[in-house]
Formats: sequence, structure tokens, C-alpha cells
Amino acid sequence: MNQTDHDAIPEIALNWHRAGKGAALATVLETWGSAPRGVGSQLAVSGAGDMAGSVSGGCVEGAVVTEAMDALADGQPRLLEFGVSDEDAFAVGLACGGRIRVLVEPVGAALPESILAELVAARAARRPIAYLIAPEQGARRLADGRDPELGAVIAERMRSDKSGFEGDWFVHIHNPPLRLAIIGAVHIAQALVPMARLAGLSPTLIDPRPAFAAAARFPGEAIVEDWPDAALAAHGLDRRTAVVTLTHDPKLDDPAILAALASDVFYLGCLGSTRTHAKRVARLQAAGVTPAQIARIHGPVGLDIGAKTPGEIAVSILSQIVERLRKG
Repeated sequence: MNQTDHDAIPEIALNWHRAGKGAALATVLETWGSAPRGVGSQLAVSGAGDMAGSVSGGCVEGAVVTEAMDALADGQPRLLEFGVSDEDAFAVGLACGGRIRVLVEPVGAALPESILAELVAARAARRPIAYLIAPEQGARRLADGRDPELGAVIAERMRSDKSGFEGDWFVHIHNPPLRLAIIGAVHIAQALVPMARLAGLSPTLIDPRPAFAAAARFPGEAIVEDWPDAALAAHGLDRRTAVVTLTHDPKLDDPAILAALASDVFYLGCLGSTRTHAKRVARLQAAGVTPAQIARIHGPVGLDIGAKTPGEIAVSILSQIVERLRKG
């Protein structure tokens, strides 16, 4: 499982349920703007009192766990609303008071195991999916951007990673985790890898050159010491993946570029000057790459912020990745 425990709440709940421990899922439906945990955040509670995830900064967890245990006992969902005073809000680090609505669903009763299992399978396959629930009516289903009723809004919410209400339906977005494949264990990568992780992208560093891929240069990082095309084939490329090439060596960069262009990665950036990029384009054209494919390449890589140092270049690259992800 690639997700951390904090991100793998549906998986944990399903495992608890199948192990006979019982499980309830609590999901934030609405909250105040500065809440520690946003809309869509989840808390799993087992019949043994185990907890995973969170729905707030700690101010309502106790009450939600109590309601979850009751829901496991009678099989009925709970739609909870907590009013928060200004004093309470400041106590959990909020700028102002407000309210939080939380839906508690016992797995196997209100939330059918089949729906949760299908959701977990989609997440494992890195297939974007939305869990739709009408809390007042109790209707539930899974959908994606092709849904005949809400396809367009689901697709937009998937692009922006934003769960929320569409009429009576609460649309809970489950996107695959974001990934960044970096070709070249160079100085820029030393800054880009930790920056990417802080921004929520899981980085994979690829470089077959032992001198560059030395563990001492990237303490604690796993480096894939394989040729980029083979490494990317094993890694997998999809619309939640970005690729950046940093080696300046056509023998390494070009196979990675071709692999990325043959996929639907949301971002492809290539280090190099305007002159270097012109030579790169000429090589790609000779290899049969179409103008439309070449237009997908961000080269020279990064936003034009006047970056000079490796760290500044990494900032420009990550900024462009986020811009592409959020603005299209």
C-alpha cells in the first residue's frame, strides 16, 4: 500500500471489518474555513476502539468516537453537527468559530462492504473515483467523470481535489496520490525531492549513474538505478504523475521524454536552455514525435522567476507543476 496510514483510512476500515473487529467511517461533510482537517477528512473507528485518521484538531474526536461505537451497535448512520464557539475555536487553533458536520457510517450496515471494497480497489489501481452520498436520503453510490448525472462536476472536483456538496449529493473525491518522477540525481534534485514531498507529491529519483546515485548525496532516499525508460515502465505513468528530466544527457533524458509523451502524465518538464531545448525538439521530431506532443513539454523547465541556484530552480519547477495541476 503506497498511502501512509493517515491517507489509507478506507483501507484500514475495510481490513478491520473483514477481520471481524467492526469498523465505522466518519467523514467531514462541512466545516469552517480554517479547520485543521478539511472537508473529506476521515476517521476510522473499530469495534475495539482503535482509531486511524482524524476529523478535527481534537475538539470533536471524542464525541465522534462515542457516536461511532453506538453506530456499530445499532447499524445506523449518524449525521452529527457540532457548533463551535469562538473560545473553543481558538483552543484548537482556528481563527473564528463555526460548525462542523460529520457523517458516521458503520461498515457492512449503512455503508455496504461491496461499495467500500470497490472504492478500495479503485484506489489500489490508481483509478480516480468519487463516493457519492445523499446524507438525508441515505442513498450511496460510486461514480467518476463519466457519470451521466454529475460527471462534469465530478471531473472538475477531481481536477481541484475538492470534495463537497452538489445539491443533495456529497461528492467525496478519491484521487490517486500525486507522484513526481525525477530523472537525474543532480544538485537540483537534492532540493526538489524534499520540496516535492512537502507539497504532497511522492518523489521517485531515477539515475543509472553510480556517481550521481550515491546514497551520501541523497540521505534516506531510495534511488532507482536503472535506465529511465525501464524505470518509468516499472513506476507507471498516469494523469496523477509528473515527470522532470534534469540530466542534460540525451541518452538519459530522451527515453524518459518519449515514455512520458506516450502516457497521460499531467506534467513533463525538461531542464535546459532555450538553445538546448531547440536541439531536443529537433531530435524528437526526427524520432517522429508530433508537434502536439512536443507542445506538452515545459522547456526550459520551470516558471520564469529568474532562478539561478539549484534551490531556486527547484522552486520554479515545483511552482510550475502545481500551476499545471491546479489550472490545467
